[in-house]
Parts: sequence; C-alpha cells; structure tokens
Amino acid sequence: MNDPKVSPEVMKALQRKAFDYFVYESNQLNGLVVDKTQAGAPASIAAIGLALSSYPVGVERGFINRAQAIEQTLATSRFFRDSVQSTDPDATGYRGFYYHFLDMVSGKRVWKCELSTIDTAILLAGMLTAAVYFSDSTADEREIRALANELYQRTDWNWAQNGGITVTHGWKPESGFLPYRWQGYDEALFLYLLGLGSPTHPLPKESYVQWTSTYEWRKIYGHEFLYSGPLFTHQISHIWIDFRGIQDDYMRRKSIDYFENSRRATYVQQQYAIDNPAKFNGYGAKCWGITASDGPGPAKRMIKGHERQFFDYVARGVPAGPDDGSIAPWAVAASLPFAPEIVLPTLQYFEKLKLREKDPYGFRATFNATFADRSDPSQWWVSPFHYGLNQGPIVLMIENYRSGLLWRLMRQCAYLVTGLRRAGFWGGWLGACDEAKVD
Repeated sequence: MNDPKVSPEVMKALQRKAFDYFVYESNQLNGLVVDKTQAGAPASIAAIGLALSSYPVGVERGFINRAQAIEQTLATSRFFRDSVQSTDPDATGYRGFYYHFLDMVSGKRVWKCELSTIDTAILLAGMLTAAVYFSDSTADEREIRALANELYQRTDWNWAQNGGITVTHGWKPESGFLPYRWQGYDEALFLYLLGLGSPTHPLPKESYVQWTSTYEWRKIYGHEFLYSGPLFTHQISHIWIDFRGIQDDYMRRKSIDYFENSRRATYVQQQYAIDNPAKFNGYGAKCWGITASDGPGPAKRMIKGHERQFFDYVARGVPAGPDDGSIAPWAVAASLPFAPEIVLPTLQYFEKLKLREKDPYGFRATFNATFADRSDPSQWWVSPFHYGLNQGPIVLMIENYRSGLLWRLMRQCAYLVTGLRRAGFWGGWLGACDEAKVD
C-alpha cells in the first residue's frame, strides 16, 4: 500500500463503496442480494456468495461490526437451508444446487432460469468462507459452521455430471440438463475443486483430468499462458485460493502456476488495449479491462464512416472478442494482486475520469468512449447499473492485495484443501495444511 500512484485513502474508499452494495442492495430478512441496481431486478446467488465472502472483510476493515455480519450470514444460510429443494419449477433449488436468479422476497426461481452449477459454487464459497472466519464457540457462530457443512455436503456433484465425466453448466425442470459442459480454462477451476473436495458426493479425479485436457495454451503479445478471453475468468477462482507456488499436473508441465498465468493474462489485456486493433476510442496503457460486462447495445452505429456493433451484457474478451469498446474498471481492480504495477496506474487514470464521482458504489460498472464518439469523458456512455458480481471481486481482491485475508482463511477449509490435493496440486503452502478444518 506504499505505491504513490493510488493513495491508501482512495483504495479504502473504493473498497468501502463496493462493500456498501451488499449493505444497501440486500433483503435484510433473508439475506438475498440483488443482481443489479435496476428496479425490480431479482437476486443473484453468485452475488450472495460474494456478499457472504465480503462480510469478514467488512468486519476486519470496520465497515460493519461482527454482530451485524453474523446476523446477515445467519439470515442467508437459514434461508437456503429452509428453501424448497425439488423439481417444482418455482422451487429455490434441487439436489443441493440453486437457480441462478431468485425472487428477492420469496426466494423462488424467476425467469425460468437454469439451476446453475458455477453460481452455486460461488454461493457455497461464501458459506465456506463464513464457516472458517466465524470460528468462535458462541451458538450463532457454531450454527454458521453447521449450516455451511450441511449445505455444502448436500450438493450432488455426481448428479451434475449427467452420466458424463465432466460437469454440466446446469439444469432446468422443464427440459433437463443444459447441453453445455465445462470445458476450456475458465472460472470452473473453482467449481471442480469444490466438487472434488466433497465428502458426500465427490467428483471423480478423472473429471478434473478430463476438464484440463480441454485447456488451450497460447502465445499472445509475447506471453505464453493458459488462454481464456474475458478477464474475470482469470480472477474468480483466485478470490478464495492462493495459487502462488502450488501446481497441478498441467501447470507443472508448463513450469508456472495459475497465479502467474493470471498475471500474464493481465498483461495481455493491457497490451491488447495498447495495440487497439479495432481502434476504439480511449484504449491505452492506462485504459483497459475487457470482460463479461454491461454495454451500450444491442445497437449498430455509423462512426467516422465505419459501422460499429455494440452489445449489451456479454462476455467480452481479448484478443478474439467480442469487443465493442466497453471497459470495466471493476475487472482492473480485481487484477490488483497479480500485477499492481500496471493496475494501480490504471486505477489512478480512472480516478481522473471521475468514474466514482457522485456514485454510491464506487466506479461505474462499464464505460464506452466509442459509442458516443466524444472526447469529453463526461459525455461517454456509462452503465446506469451496478452489479453484485462486479462489486464482490473489488472488495475481495483489494483485500487479498492488502492483507491476503481470503487466501489465509481458505487455507483452513478442509474441503478446499482436499479438493486441491485430489486435483493433483502440491507444493508451497499446501504442504502445511494438514490441520485445515471446517468443524
């Protein structure tokens, strides 16, 4: 925190504002957290998992007190324990998994959305984080740990394989399993490690081996790394796992670890913006961050004689796209642990653009300097909404950069340690985790 480019005060303010989303955009009675700030938006189970992971940060940083964090964690955990698990299309979940989006009040499924394996994994990550952090012998903290154990252990990872080796993306009561399986490197790294660590319905080791066999190793802008286009895919698993110095078989063969891989992916993002092959306005060494994000589309516009296509919410990526000139400052902040030497100057540049000015939750989710084709940043398109899926990584990865809190906590989670070992990870801190537990 001694880097002169971003003051500790700015860093704390950015983290605090992002944390406030989980304070003011949640249902205090059941702990559900709204997906985005658009009126009438439902809850997102991934946003809930990020909120649960953020409450310990809030306590440590003085954003909330321990009693408040315990109250919210219990409200959330009790809701999921008591929610309907069945094939009913209005249920909250089935087989220990949960629907992607839930009604903020009733907690029932909305929009005929899918039972999501990855979003359930993020939700469970929050519960397990709480279980490790709230380690006192009080009745409330014992209940937090008991509920985390119960909810994690009832998740049926074998069912989610649908008779195959790898894990499916999800399931719907109307049509059954989605036709997609997790393949290629992405945020599913954390999903597989959680599944491998289950004491009740563990994924077989072959599931992880099969998944890693679909990886794509590429050389882009001089960096050799495990490829995935959107920046968030190089961040999500790292919120909870410190991959520095530990390797699975794939990374041993490449002589790097997943942390170094994310560092290289961050540099590829910056270099893509410098190269700027599609000539979008604003891109440069201090203006990058292309990921799954909101956008000004769907629309087509003629700009300087060229037709440009713009998207709404889509998984943007580099270098293959899609890309429409939309930059997500939150994704830059979430890369802080990997490459602070290029992230901090970029955050400072975003400060100069006044992207936090008069905003209750920090940086705007996304901006686009090409859509309006104006040089004045105050005239650029900016997203009208904030998203829980954006706010969480800001809180958590800033904290990992500042103190390593999430990484230290999750080294004590026996399920995750077991999952890492069954996936073939060894070395570094993992060798000292025999005492890890979630009791």
